[in-house]
Amino acid sequence: MFVITLTYVRPLEEIDALMPKHITWLKRQYTDGLFIASGRQRPRVGGVILATSESREHLETTMKADPFVEQGLATFALCEFVPSMTAPGAEVLKQL
Repeated sequence: MFVITLTYVRPLEEIDALMPKHITWLKRQYTDGLFIASGRQRPRVGGVILATSESREHLETTMKADPFVEQGLATFALCEFVPSMTAPGAEVLKQL
């Protein structure tokens, strides 16, 4: 499992202009079973994605195809972890 942080490096006006393409890209990753959850950071300096992947390399390749990253509007960082404890109702996360 991975926690991915996106950090915006360009003004929000540029981010917002590319948001429809980013959302289309996100939806494709959910359909493919790669992403589990995603959303904006507060304050709005980037985003966070919870993902599962067969390999770190596959996820890095996928993230490089994010329109924000491709267009130089954001950078990303990956943090891999193995869930060992979960809240009641979230036990499925330990199986991913």
